[in-house]
Amino acid sequence: MLTLVIANRNYSSWSLRPWLALKQAGIPFREQRIPLGGARTRDEILGVSPSGRLPVLLDGSLAVWDSLAICEYLAERRPALWPGDAPARAVARSISAEMHSGFTALRANMPMNCRAVVPGAGRAPEVERDIARILEIWEGCRGRHRASGPFLFGAFSIADAMYAPVVWRFRTYAVELPPACAAYSEAMQRLPAMQEWLEAARAETEVLPQYETAV
Repeated sequence: MLTLVIANRNYSSWSLRPWLALKQAGIPFREQRIPLGGARTRDEILGVSPSGRLPVLLDGSLAVWDSLAICEYLAERRPALWPGDAPARAVARSISAEMHSGFTALRANMPMNCRAVVPGAGRAPEVERDIARILEIWEGCRGRHRASGPFLFGAFSIADAMYAPVVWRFRTYAVELPPACAAYSEAMQRLPAMQEWLEAARAETEVLPQYETAV
């Protein structure tokens, strides 16, 4: 059975992404959590992850690290994790890669913190540009695929997993959403897996100051 090693649910946006993909794809897996900030955290992570970072997926002797790489590995088992239509699949991969490598101002100023409610925090001008681009992506995808389901490409895909942490960020910082984006965010939040993640995040007791700077 696969094992997904994650960091703190409250803070680790990268851990949420493949965890949600696994849940939505119905792939059985074990979960191992290594909380950040502990005296042995670095050694524990290096014991499972060649990159020294989490998450990492363990499949027997194989380690797959990096959230997007893990999701691609899962899609080899469950091709439906990407849209079936080739042009839609290309766009889904493009916006997933854009999330993976971009939006650095949003990440720095509005860290994922599922437990917090801090309206308006972290809204620097460069963050507003990131937010505008994300909303543009969401509105464009929903406009093209709204007839086939509530997610970015109708059915749930890796693209939704990649933007799932943004759903929690927009909730934490009370970002006002246009109607199509609000409906998408609500559909994501209603997923049982997203609610499971949120409940577990709220139950964690670790507090990491570097992710509380905007609070």
